[in-house]
Amino acid sequence: MKLVHIQHLYNRIGFGITPKEMARLSKKSKQQIVDEIFSSSEKITPLKIDTSFLKDIQPKDLKDQDKKRALQKINREKVNDFSVAWFYRILNPTAIFREKMTLFWANHFVCESRNNVLFIQNYNNVLRENAFGNFSDFTKKISKEAAMLGYLNNKQNRKKSPNENFARELMELFTLGQGNYTETDIKEAARAFTGYNHNFRGKFVMRKYHHDKNEKTFFGKTGNFTGDDIIDIILEKEQCARFISEKIYRYFVNENINKNHIDQMVAVFYKEYNIEKLMRFVLLSNWFYDDENIWTKIKSPIEFLAGIYTVVPFNFKKPKQILLIQKLLGQVLMRPPNVAGWQTGKNWIDSNTLVRRLRLPSILLNNTAITYSDTGDEEAMVNDLKSKKLKRKGYIKTTVDWNSFEKNYKKESNNKLISLLLTNKILSGTKELLLKNANIPKKDFCIQLMSIPEYQLC
Repeated sequence: MKLVHIQHLYNRIGFGITPKEMARLSKKSKQQIVDEIFSSSEKITPLKIDTSFLKDIQPKDLKDQDKKRALQKINREKVNDFSVAWFYRILNPTAIFREKMTLFWANHFVCESRNNVLFIQNYNNVLRENAFGNFSDFTKKISKEAAMLGYLNNKQNRKKSPNENFARELMELFTLGQGNYTETDIKEAARAFTGYNHNFRGKFVMRKYHHDKNEKTFFGKTGNFTGDDIIDIILEKEQCARFISEKIYRYFVNENINKNHIDQMVAVFYKEYNIEKLMRFVLLSNWFYDDENIWTKIKSPIEFLAGIYTVVPFNFKKPKQILLIQKLLGQVLMRPPNVAGWQTGKNWIDSNTLVRRLRLPSILLNNTAITYSDTGDEEAMVNDLKSKKLKRKGYIKTTVDWNSFEKNYKKESNNKLISLLLTNKILSGTKELLLKNANIPKKDFCIQLMSIPEYQLC
């Protein structure tokens, strides 16, 4: 398999690849490499933090407003802790492709829960556990998760006063896409999801006395439907397989849809809604490796940070600065902007975020100062850094593992680094400038490579 294709594959299913690993894989066939990717991601390792503070909390404790506020404060801090733990899991994945898929599903089945860390931890692990499973089972589990029941108000969905939020987003954002259902379908689906709730510990509970047991008519079918029945009926529509295939294509292949490729994906996915089979098909397809699909995707902020880490490992000395950097780049794990999630592609880049991205390698790896006045978010910056007065510049404190970089790139010249870290489609002026500086120390050259616009692509 060509090196450029291995590099492309690992940019999409992970966050880059080292020269040593690329050389090892170059001796294998495409089938062998893809098989290895899936076997290495077969094991499911749940991500958990310490939630023991919730162990002895009882519902009666929430009746005391002071205790309730104190508990909410601890929960919000713990949600931040979980966000940091997830970030480091992405940097050091035990199952690379499973973690990338978890990140993908987090921006599909969008959810947020800042006041109960146990709920959002469980939710995140449901994404991880079902990342390659059956989409029907996956969707049904999502509909019953405490975090989602709270986020889209389905806890308030009762037969006497139906709440349509979840039913609407189930069809618009999770399964079919806008325009592929009617308002009547939403109302009837909402009735089927009445009574969905959870207990104090987040376990799903069906409140039978809140459930509408009367007949519903949904997509032309009539019956005493439950939420699971509604999901089954939705998945009978080929449009569901097409909607998911298009979303996967935009994320893993190209923002611009190729209808022929989508038709092929739908033919595979619609049969069983098996996510692993669909992803295997995509990664083994010849068109996945076409030139038009290589180096065309703008990295998300998390992909950008993880990509830098793959080349030069680093650690933040202050965990809060992890959230700060994410905020400045426009993507904070666990904090989606809305139920539609983050808009990808060119939406990641504006005049502010591009400047921050270009300076980030120096900030993380070379102790370069951040100029706060350029961030457009001075108040948040000051608060996050616990500063008592407005500061104009400061530092993101990291420890950098240059030894790993030297070990992985010891045999590579500065010229070779260009092809290892960047697209071959570098602007002629940029390449000329890089070649003029090819004699500077390798560390400095590496930072320079990661600080040009071309490095924003994968």
